Amino acid sequence: MIFITAKFRVRPEHADRWPDITADFTEATRREPGCLWFDWSRSVTDPTEYVLVEAFRDDEAGAAHVQSAHFRAAQQTLPPHLIETPRIVNANVPQDDWSLLGEMAVPEQG
Repeated sequence: MIFITAKFRVRPEHADRWPDITADFTEATRREPGCLWFDWSRSVTDPTEYVLVEAFRDDEAGAAHVQSAHFRAAQQTLPPHLIETPRIVNANVPQDDWSLLGEMAVPEQG
């Protein structure tokens, strides 16, 4: 799968509304057949920073995502709300879901 994490620094006046600003893009991406997940989180130390964690089935699904109409629309509509260009980590990993964090295993609840 393609695993991507991106940090978005949002202008303070738009930070509280970022989930609404990105809602159409988020929902359209989640409906893509090759999207495994597409989840936003807000930093607990910087209210202007959002982190996007996303994964796509394979290179083909990733290419379909960046060629989609909703991605092209987001390229136009999202940057005016940002302080700077988002930063990204993009990697191909040999799995198709989250792995368990064995070092913090939780005993089964009875």
